[in-house]
Order: sequence, then structure tokens, then C-alpha cells
Amino acid sequence: MGRGLIGWLGPVWTIAVAQLFGTSLWFSANGVAHELMAAWQLSPAALGWLTNAVQLGFIAGTLGISLSGLADRFPASRIFIVSAIVGAASNAAFAFLAAGLPAAILCRFLVGMSLAGIYPLGMKLIVSWAPHGTGAALAQLVAMLTLGTALPHLLQAGSGGLPWQAVVGASSVLAMFGALLIGWLGDGPHLPKGGRPGTRDVHAGAVLAAFRRPAFRASAFGYFGHMWELYAFWTVVPLYLLQSGVAAAVPLGGASGLAFLVIAAGALGSLLGGVLSRRHGSVRVAATALALSGLCGLVFVFGWRSLPPAALLVLMVVWGAAVVADSPHFSAISAQACPPGLVGSALAIQNALGFAITVVSIAIVTSLFERWALDSAWLLLMGPMLGLLGFRPLLRDPGMLAASRSEAARQ
Repeated sequence: MGRGLIGWLGPVWTIAVAQLFGTSLWFSANGVAHELMAAWQLSPAALGWLTNAVQLGFIAGTLGISLSGLADRFPASRIFIVSAIVGAASNAAFAFLAAGLPAAILCRFLVGMSLAGIYPLGMKLIVSWAPHGTGAALAQLVAMLTLGTALPHLLQAGSGGLPWQAVVGASSVLAMFGALLIGWLGDGPHLPKGGRPGTRDVHAGAVLAAFRRPAFRASAFGYFGHMWELYAFWTVVPLYLLQSGVAAAVPLGGASGLAFLVIAAGALGSLLGGVLSRRHGSVRVAATALALSGLCGLVFVFGWRSLPPAALLVLMVVWGAAVVADSPHFSAISAQACPPGLVGSALAIQNALGFAITVVSIAIVTSLFERWALDSAWLLLMGPMLGLLGFRPLLRDPGMLAASRSEAARQ
């Protein structure tokens, strides 16, 4: 049965679906935000720290596997499987054992650590199975990450009044199935296997040396600007839908149903970006998506008082599509700009730094929401602006990436 399913899906879609199920753990708490806020008397800022616990766990995990070289010393599939199982258990503990915020934060931190072995290693698995057309292949992966993020909102909207613990627990079941899919698939043939020659030189200095490459550095800076905006936006989407009156005016499953619609639009944005990258390249697609996301944020902060609810919803859906569409292309550019034996570790350290940025942006935006309401979106605009500034060298000199590829191929 397993081999037949893998043959039908193909390697890339198998990894993408496993990513969908594994990353449903990420925002499982946000999908039941209203129930948690009522049950534990949480403020929006406290809810933000539940999200930040995952981000901090992810940072700790990615730093650990990147600076130790773990991501390139062991088979990516094995790390993915173990991480998905640990994440499912930690998420279940949050749902059924945690009795308050301190225990919940610990469980969510452990979920974040496990996600460090799911998301970056999923990218490495993609590269190992589809080394050509990496931008389009990673677009499929990020599309599934986005759907995984949105999935808890859909589960809550369709739960029919089930306890919030059951909705969160459903994500654990999905993560276990994701581990099963990767167990059936295994690693691809296009990267060195863990423990073979070529991985002995993986160490902190070698990984950090990737930032001395101009193409990698420009891609990473663009990614960091993207990350400032992305997870803070995903965190406040339900709050913005409620505060703006959109959830009350548009009868599509309440705030949870509409939050799923806005966040899941990013999956379509990622897939469209993957198609466009085949013709226009990842550099142009990443820059265009980042600029469009910033433009949507600008229209939102100037227009939320005057635009009708339906127009605001359309704007947020477009914003949701653009805000994540650049992500796979920053990862693809970074993967192409570093030596093949360091792909897993370099992407993991880039992820770690990017998610450290999200901790700051989530904390600031959720805190300011209590004072500024929808005007807190001004803070989101910093991401696209600074990201485009950091990414500018690649836009001005596309040959920089080709030179970095040649250098990487010689190493």
C-alpha cells in the first residue's frame, strides 16, 4: 500500500504532503485561539507568546542541527520521522495534559524544536529528490507548509462544537501519518548521505562561512525581511478579521473559517510563484512577491477604516497569497549559493535566524494590537521594505548567483 501511494504521488508531492501534515502542529494552538483565550483568560499578547514558544523552540532546534552538522550527518528522512513523532507527542501533551499557560508554553516549545527537523529537512529532502527546478519544487513544499499552518483553523471551523483539545489532537494524528509517508519514501539520490565522506567537514565555522558569499547573504537578508512580516501576519489574521468587522459581516465559518481562507491563499501564491519561476527565475519572483505583500500591507493600513468588509477580505486574501510566495525562492537561491554538502545546515541556520526575527515581530505586533488595533499593521511593513533593500544586490547583478553556483560546484 505504502509503495503504491508513493508511486502515485511521486517523491516531491509525497514530501509536500508529509510537510502539510507535520506542520499542522505549528499553529494548532492558534486554530483554537478564542477557546484558549476564554478557558485560560489569555490576552492577545499572551496568545502571541504561545506562538513565540514554538518559534523559540524552532530556533533552538535549527541552531542545534545546523551548528552541530547534524542536518548533514544523518539521513534527512530519519531526522524527519523522529521529529514528527516527538512533535505529535508534545502537541498531544499540550492538548490533554497542560493545565495552564506555563505548561502549555513548555509543550509548544518542544513542538517548535521538533519542527526544526521537519521544515528544513523537508527542504533538504526536496533537493535530494529534485535538484533541478528547485524553486518550483520548494514552492510545492511551502504551499503545503502554508496549508498546514491554515489547517487548524479549518479543523476548528468544521469541528461542530468539539472540545478544543480534540481539534489540537487531530494535528498530532496528521503528523504521525506524515512520518509514515517519509518512512515509505526515504532519502533521494542527489545529495551525500549522512556519514559519507563530504560531511566530515560540516562544522559551525563552515556553515557560517556561507554568509561570506554575496549571493547567499543577499538571499538571506531578503528572507529575513520576509520573515519579519510572515509569522506576525499569520498570528494576527484572526484578530484583524474580528476587529475589522469582516468576520461578522462575511458568513464563511466565522473568524476561523476566514482565517483559513486568508492563510491558505498562500498555498496558491506559492504554487503560482513556482510556475512563474520556471520562466522568470526565482530572483524576480521573490522580489515581486515581497513587493506585492508590502503593497497590500500599505493599502490595509490606509484603507481599513473606509473599505467595506468584502473589499477588506479580498485585500487580506491577496495579502495572504503574496506574503508567503517568496519564501521557497529565497530558500532555493540560498541552496544554490552554498556547497552541496552544506545545504541542510546552511538552510537550517538561515531558518534559525529568520525565526529569531519572528519572535520579535510577533511580540511587538501582538502587544501593539492591544493599543493600536489594526494600526499595528504598520509594523508589518518593515519586513518587505528592509527585505527588498537587503535583496537589492541580487536584483542589480543576477550574475552573482551564477558565479556562486560555479564556486559551489567546484567545492
